[in-house]
Amino acid sequence: MNIRSLTRSDGAVIGAAVLLFIASFFAFFKASENCSENCTVNSWEPALFPLLPTVTLAALIAAGLLVAGRVLPGDRKVAGLGLEQWGTALAVFTGWAALWSMFSTVLPDPEDANLNRNLELGVGAWLTLIGGLLMAAFAILGNTVPALKAPLLPAPSPQAPNPYGTGPQPGGYGYPGGPQPGGYGYPGGPQPGQPMQPGQQGQPVGHQPYGGQPAQQQQPAPGPAAGAPADPGFQPFWFAVPVARPLYSEDGSHSQIAELAPGTWYLAVEQRGQALVAQTQDGRRGVLQDTSGIQRG
Repeated sequence: MNIRSLTRSDGAVIGAAVLLFIASFFAFFKASENCSENCTVNSWEPALFPLLPTVTLAALIAAGLLVAGRVLPGDRKVAGLGLEQWGTALAVFTGWAALWSMFSTVLPDPEDANLNRNLELGVGAWLTLIGGLLMAAFAILGNTVPALKAPLLPAPSPQAPNPYGTGPQPGGYGYPGGPQPGGYGYPGGPQPGQPMQPGQQGQPVGHQPYGGQPAQQQQPAPGPAAGAPADPGFQPFWFAVPVARPLYSEDGSHSQIAELAPGTWYLAVEQRGQALVAQTQDGRRGVLQDTSGIQRG
C-alpha cells in the first residue's frame, strides 16, 4: 500500500465525504416559529431516513473505493469494473441524491401542523448540497484535468545522486549491502579511470588473473524493444513516477511485469526512443512506455 499514489482529486473527494459526514449532524430542516419542541431534524432522524444511506453513507463508501483503487496493488475488479470506476459512479450518485434532497417533502412531524407549516432548510441541507456536488465534480474531473491528476504528496528528493547509478537510499539498490548491478561504472565493477582488478565483476573478455582461469564473458543485455533503438550516449539515472505506471516486458510484448509506484526511486538503465528501460529494487527490468512527468534524481 502506497499513499503517494493518491492524486489531488482523491484528496478533494475525501474532503467532500468528510464534509457530508459532518453535515449529517446539523439541522436539515428547522422550524422558523411556533415551535415548542422537536424544532429541528437532521439526517440521522427516522423521518429523513433515505437521506442517510443515499448521501452520507454513499459518500463515505465512494471515497473508500477511490482510495482503495489507488493504493492497493494490482487491478482489482468487482463485477467487471475496477474499484475506481465503482467509486466514481457512486460519487456521481451521491451528488445527484444531495441535489434531489433539497426538494424533499418529508415532514419531521406529521402530527404537528404548526411545525410543518413553518419548515425551512437548515445549515445541514446547504452543506449537504455543497459536499455532494463537489464530490461528483472532483470524481469526474479527476480523470481528465491534468492538475487534479498530480500526486497529492510530492515524491521525496534523492540524496546526492551521481551519473554512475549510486542510489539515493543507503542500504538500498546500488549501495553496499543491497543488490549490486555490477559492470563498468557501477558499484562492484571498475570505475572510470581505474584499472580492472582480477575477480572483479565486469572484466573484459580475455583478461586472465595470475594463476586463475579466464574470466567468463559477460552475458549480453536483452536487445531493445521492437521499433525503438537504444540511445548509445545514454547515462543511467534515478527517477520517480508521478502516478502508478506499468512496467512492460523488454521483448516488445504487452505483458506487464511490475508496477512502478510514486515515492519510490527506480534506475533508468537504457533509453529506447521515448521509452526507458527501468530496473526495480529486486532486479527486474522492463520498459516504461509513459515517461511524462517523471522526476529525475
